[in-house]
Amino acid sequence: MSQSDAERTRRPRRRDAQESHDKLVAAAQRDFAAHGVDASLEKIAREAGVSIGTLYRHFPKRLDLLMAALTPRLQEFLDGAEKALQMDDPWDAFVYYLENLLGRQVGDRGFSDFLSRRFTHSAETERIHDQMSQQIVDVLSRAQEAGRVRPDIAQADIINLIWSIGRIIDATSATAPTAWRRNLYLMLDAYRTERAHPIPEPPMTDQQLYDAMVHLSQAR
Repeated sequence: MSQSDAERTRRPRRRDAQESHDKLVAAAQRDFAAHGVDASLEKIAREAGVSIGTLYRHFPKRLDLLMAALTPRLQEFLDGAEKALQMDDPWDAFVYYLENLLGRQVGDRGFSDFLSRRFTHSAETERIHDQMSQQIVDVLSRAQEAGRVRPDIAQADIINLIWSIGRIIDATSATAPTAWRRNLYLMLDAYRTERAHPIPEPPMTDQQLYDAMVHLSQAR
């Protein structure tokens, strides 16, 4: 067989592999959004029209497929976070950051699960979570230094907000899909410096927060 004949033989296989990859990612985006990070891989493979073996050839681990599915939404979030970090007014930046963060949970349980959990066996997800954690610290500290946010709010309080908003979205998505914003703005009011009153319970430490997020990723 000539080299050109061999190239023509390989080309359809590469095209078929890319089509299978794209179909798997599209099916995963739908199923992770609807059912969260624990969505059935067998169902994703069926919807993509491929075997489960083909799915594992493209994505050896569930987290590989999850990251491929979430990449567009993660990039949109990170772009919005960068915009918040460059805003002039520290309070406006804080509000914009939280709107951008929490609003992207709506209609996407997979993204909501990703925000809520830590996946310790993945260096890539740990890197993204560390980046997000630093963004939270940066936007929160800036608002506190400007005297706009009460000084006793910690990163853990923002993660608690992610958890609570996620449950509100689950409960209200079919009946009142924007109800989560009311809870967000109630909490924003509570975060203001002029609303500060002593709180009998301290925030979780960074280690307690990390361990809680790991626990969520391990609970089934």
